[in-house]
Amino acid sequence: MKIDIITPDSKVFSGDVTSVKLPGANGSFQILNNHANLISSLEAGVVTTVSESGETKEMNISGGVVEVIKNEVIVLVESILA
Repeated sequence: MKIDIITPDSKVFSGDVTSVKLPGANGSFQILNNHANLISSLEAGVVTTVSESGETKEMNISGGVVEVIKNEVIVLVESILA
């Protein structure tokens, strides 16, 4: 599935992944290929992506929103934390 992680300033990450774990408002959750359509708010925490080659990337975010439609994931975050 395709994922874009975007801040108000720039696109931070764009690529194909097999899964993404997100810090939801009611606890963390994972999105896999062919996930049902979804819109959810995000709390401050870690976004973890796993690429098709198995490479894992982590980003600390300050909060935001995620939208999933037809294997396309858009994560709008307030900011990326160091």
